[in-house]
Amino acid sequence: MKLRRVVVTGLGALTPIGNTIQEYWEGLKNGVSGAAPITHFDASKFKTQFACEIKNFNVTDFIDRKEARKLDKFAQYAVVASDEAIVDSKLDVEKLDKDRVGVIWGAGIGGLETFQDEVLNFGSGDGTPRFNPFFIPKMIADIAPGVISMKYGFRGPNFTTVSACASSANAMIDALNYIRLGYADVVVTGGSEAAVTAAGMGGFNAMHALSTRNDDPKTASRPFDANRDGFVLGEGAGAIILEDYDHAIARGAKIYCELAGGGLSADAYHMTAPHPEGLGARQVMLNCLKDAGVSPEEVDAINMHGTSTPLGDVAESKAIVNVFGEHAYKININSTKSMTGHLLGAAGAIEAIASILAIEHGVVPPTINHETFDENIDPKLNFTFNRAQKRDVKVAISNTFGFGGHNACVLFRKLN
Repeated sequence: MKLRRVVVTGLGALTPIGNTIQEYWEGLKNGVSGAAPITHFDASKFKTQFACEIKNFNVTDFIDRKEARKLDKFAQYAVVASDEAIVDSKLDVEKLDKDRVGVIWGAGIGGLETFQDEVLNFGSGDGTPRFNPFFIPKMIADIAPGVISMKYGFRGPNFTTVSACASSANAMIDALNYIRLGYADVVVTGGSEAAVTAAGMGGFNAMHALSTRNDDPKTASRPFDANRDGFVLGEGAGAIILEDYDHAIARGAKIYCELAGGGLSADAYHMTAPHPEGLGARQVMLNCLKDAGVSPEEVDAINMHGTSTPLGDVAESKAIVNVFGEHAYKININSTKSMTGHLLGAAGAIEAIASILAIEHGVVPPTINHETFDENIDPKLNFTFNRAQKRDVKVAISNTFGFGGHNACVLFRKLN
């Protein structure tokens, strides 16, 4: 069976450094940090008092107030980003065969704020069960693609992937394969998360996963730096329109690039820590390259998972050297989490978009906040520190890893 080619025809973003694709790209290439003191709740008693929040965002500018109240923030973010992507793709929604348009979304947690607030409200009462009738539909992670499909009438494959921080990369790979195999012509894919809540911050603090650099939040996310002390929590959404190549050509669509392959693997090692030698990370990149039919020497850029954690950055760097050998030193490597923070289930989507835009514009965004080299990380690797670099990017890969040892990798290629 001949697999169909899959291309990217639309993008949407709602991030801590920009609320549209254009704003997001400007923030990326200019090295803007999205970290700031938390405004969503009083964090004064928390170990970490800052995060990468969405800024200057009013949901009623996009969604009717009555409808917005039925959605947790993570689903609101999903709708806003997918709307932008659909407009960007110039899809004529009414002329589509809606039975062949799917929505495959990623969320690592889902409606955490809804769950937190409903349980706290119940706990503060006299034990009488008074719950919002939208409690369950607002909370469940699969509601985001459901709402998007209802808005547009898309009746194709519709579900959410949940693999912690790899969730939206998993969603993209599922979408890729549904189109490749002929089960859909178009899929709205991506991911969203809204975990900057008391429960989210408290939980990650209890794990000692977050940076506690409260005196200087903007430089707290510092992947590969010797003085990194944990990741910075972010929120938002990224949406990508994937489309069968022939379908896109037939309607005269603008094509950003091809999604040529995806890889999956498991560390099978630890609940939260990566394998110290990066074995799972190594395998997922090899699987992705094989799936795409691309040799290691063809890769120009890698958007690393690069969370700014002491163990993760070292393991992933080792994996890259293992996979790419001497060519590793010719690749532009970066971590856009240095700017956006870690968007958990949405990370794979917004970082894939960064890779797509690097191909589109011939610019690799920087890894900001680097000051001191880590002796455990190969100094010959080009991490694109602190300044964006111009480069003709023909092939870019994006890595995303999640608690539980879930690894996903996607590869984008400039169309010939």
